[in-house]
Amino acid sequence: MKAFERKEKIIQELHRHKKVLVSQLAASFEVTEETIRRDLEKLEQEGIVTRNYGGAVLNVHINDDLPYQTRNTHNIDEKRTIASLLLPLINDEDTLMTDTSSTVFEALKILESERDNLTIITNSVIILNEFNQTSHAIISTGGSLRPKASSLIGPVARQAIQNYNVDIALFSCKGISMMGGITDSNEPESELKQVMNQQARQTILLIDSSKFDSIGFVKMLEFKQISYIITDHRPSDEWISFLENHDITLLHP
Repeated sequence: MKAFERKEKIIQELHRHKKVLVSQLAASFEVTEETIRRDLEKLEQEGIVTRNYGGAVLNVHINDDLPYQTRNTHNIDEKRTIASLLLPLINDEDTLMTDTSSTVFEALKILESERDNLTIITNSVIILNEFNQTSHAIISTGGSLRPKASSLIGPVARQAIQNYNVDIALFSCKGISMMGGITDSNEPESELKQVMNQQARQTILLIDSSKFDSIGFVKMLEFKQISYIITDHRPSDEWISFLENHDITLLHP
């Protein structure tokens, strides 16, 4: 098993149990305890865990701007459910702008094989790397690299986004609140999503059910700026009425 594969499995274990033990991981992966300690040291440097005697515990808070590799392994089944519900809304030859979220990445993996001749404009380094052999047109925003989020930000990225008009913007977010609106965890990427929203005919928000009634650090968008919300479970009746009153189409299993 390669180091990055072991790292992803450790993160998955942390999400399941909130803590891990060095001795158990070493036995599970058939490596030395020193190897596991190095893995946990790297995860601590990335802000994912706090090490303690014999192991480590997961760091998860609503306002944390978590590394992409952490987000990508969290709620993966829910993200794939959301991605499948998006498919009917995207047509061949559509033009898209996408953020750096792992939920959007799962959606693009389905769209890549199920749709033809898409144009995808993104500030996600992960999307640029993973789709470098695709038949679809991929356009990078350029900009300054945020290594933790594998994203491109700043004035260069903003200017690139403003050069295009697209059919759909695909986003996720940190949380949605009836009083607080649509919020995210960091300002530079939130600003880019606001510009993407302005350049898109429609904006579709892809969020797992844990995002309802949560508030992130940065106010990103108003509900009136969203056309669709796609989630993995039916929200409360109160939320359904609220979204209907704001002319937002809700899709869920």
